[in-house]
Amino acid sequence: MMPDMESVLAAHKRNLEALSEANRVALEGAQAIARRHMEIMQSTMTGLTATLKDLSGTETPAARASKQADLLKQAYENAVSNTRELGDLIQKSNSEAMSKLNTRFAEAMTEMKALFKK
Repeated sequence: MMPDMESVLAAHKRNLEALSEANRVALEGAQAIARRHMEIMQSTMTGLTATLKDLSGTETPAARASKQADLLKQAYENAVSNTRELGDLIQKSNSEAMSKLNTRFAEAMTEMKALFKK
């Protein structure tokens, strides 16, 4: 027994709407990631300028070496933190988009079973 075309077309429309919604969520996520990446880059450049000024004011080579070691450690910790944050944003964005698709897929399977039982 074949399902009626109106029901099939309505289900297909809902599939396309879910895909469109998932794409919207993914695009918003990508924009948020790009914005945060730009903020991190701006902060890094500001920090680099301050670091160079700070280092130029250090008088002795030993003090300068100590300061450089501290700054290097801080830069590394910031890089790890920023990378983790961006990774979390990417994961969240992907999860939200996939959730939209997974929900619709489950609904579509239920709809198809019901259509073929008619």
